[in-house]
Amino acid sequence: MKSITFNQQTTSAIGIGTWHIGEGNQQRTTSEMAAIKYGLDHGINVIDTAEMYGEGLSETLIGNVIKDYQRDSFQLISKFYPYHATPKLIQTSLENSLKRLKTDYLDVYLLHWRGNTPLGETISGLEQMVQKGLIKNWGVSNFDFDDLQELISLPNGKNCRLNEDLYNIGSRGIEYSILPWQKQQQMSFVGYSPFGSDGSEYLQIKPVLKEMAQQKHVTVHQLLLAWVLRNHDLLSIPKTASVEHMKSNIAATEINFTADELELLDQSYPKPKHDGLETI
Repeated sequence: MKSITFNQQTTSAIGIGTWHIGEGNQQRTTSEMAAIKYGLDHGINVIDTAEMYGEGLSETLIGNVIKDYQRDSFQLISKFYPYHATPKLIQTSLENSLKRLKTDYLDVYLLHWRGNTPLGETISGLEQMVQKGLIKNWGVSNFDFDDLQELISLPNGKNCRLNEDLYNIGSRGIEYSILPWQKQQQMSFVGYSPFGSDGSEYLQIKPVLKEMAQQKHVTVHQLLLAWVLRNHDLLSIPKTASVEHMKSNIAATEINFTADELELLDQSYPKPKHDGLETI
């Protein structure tokens, strides 16, 4: 498993995304739990979830898996709703998440997207959770460049450890300013939906992807994930509901590209020419 520097630690090149995990029948739940266990047993050491995912069902499933693992062997990230972004509600949401996850702390706690609560109040609440030892660090999700600029201008805003946004070959908006700026600020980046989400519904699979995947003897999904990881500078969190898919994702971390291959992909999926944060 290749590694990157993420959240100021040496971390696996991919994490485990858990959107829609825990929302199915017992057979599906058993498959999802086996997939997470396989990932943890084979070098993946980040799990990403949220109170929104199945209204706690994702966190509950994860809690049933990680109780059998040494807690300091992986990082656990969760997120809270923007309408839970006041200091009091942050603590309530966090305590509920910790109970479902069967753990005493989170490595990083994220504001899932920006809402109406002033950012200064949210930062204050998150800093209180750090002081109480309920979280090690905090961050944000789905913030655009202006949001991030405002965030770090506020008291303790520079303590934001990471930002999580949509990123795949068809949604490259963060490359224009967000990603370079976060590198400058030493703020880690998490990219979600490397496959475009929901069976590539939001990502057009063009012939160049199918042809290149065939030439490299990999699947299109493996190629998409490898492309996101190509610069070894961010964490991607593909959702994985089966051991088979987990094995496929892990294998994708070993795929490399030539400069010519990357240029060919850029022709079909151009780099952004302006700011713009896409979300799904």
